[in-house]
Amino acid sequence: MIESVIRQVDVLCVVDNSPVPTVLDVPKHNLNYHHFADNIGIAAAQNVGLRDLQLSDCQYGLLLDQDSQPDGEFVSRLRSLLVASKQDNRDVVAIGPRIVCSFSDKPVKPRVQRELEVYDDMVCVTQIISSGMMIDLEKLDETGMKEEALFIDGVDHEWCWRARQRNLSIALAGNVKMVHRLGDSRSTFAGITYKVGSPIRLYYQFRNILLLCRRSYVPGYWKTRNLLVLPIRFFANSILQPGRLERTSYMLKGLWDGMRRKDGPYSRNW
Repeated sequence: MIESVIRQVDVLCVVDNSPVPTVLDVPKHNLNYHHFADNIGIAAAQNVGLRDLQLSDCQYGLLLDQDSQPDGEFVSRLRSLLVASKQDNRDVVAIGPRIVCSFSDKPVKPRVQRELEVYDDMVCVTQIISSGMMIDLEKLDETGMKEEALFIDGVDHEWCWRARQRNLSIALAGNVKMVHRLGDSRSTFAGITYKVGSPIRLYYQFRNILLLCRRSYVPGYWKTRNLLVLPIRFFANSILQPGRLERTSYMLKGLWDGMRRKDGPYSRNW
């Protein structure tokens, strides 16, 4: 992925949260590499990259993670849509692609989220995921940076909701697609296929749902759906998945910290 992206951008910032530094066999003249062996979380990592791009006087910033597969014209196609929206005086702060699930090879269609406005080649929506998100960096002063206290889960959606609270728009590109892996694997329960992640992710998912549900700018449909699904997710992960005791422990700790309004990394709380 890096080899493809570095040919499409002026500056590439790689933020590595893995325990051991990664050796990158790419040209270094437009590469900024940051390594955080202790894992500073996705929000802080994205903020490091966004600040790098601001210091390099970039107008737009593209967020990607290692599970995405953008094509060779990905950057130019998203950028052209953001430029066109600015020329049309539309306050679009970020745009992302239509996501294609790497497990099913099918487009991901939100079950609840509705399309707010439809333009020629873009659709305004409530939120998009961070990977593939292109941001108008000039508007970051209005939105603020990613919320580092959430650490990982819900970071992308929270930022989108906060931007919309400030009367800025979030968009999907109608004709731009990107293959992306959501979760580590898939399981099926009662005819419903759901994504399965690492056990510690359950801590952040359960905790951050409780943290975000208290906020007035978080959409009501998101609160309702996630609170109703919590018991089902708890059952599926505590009974149906391997490592049941470990998963149950992380979920209970997440619920406890969510009720106590504890945020930040897991290691700070336990």
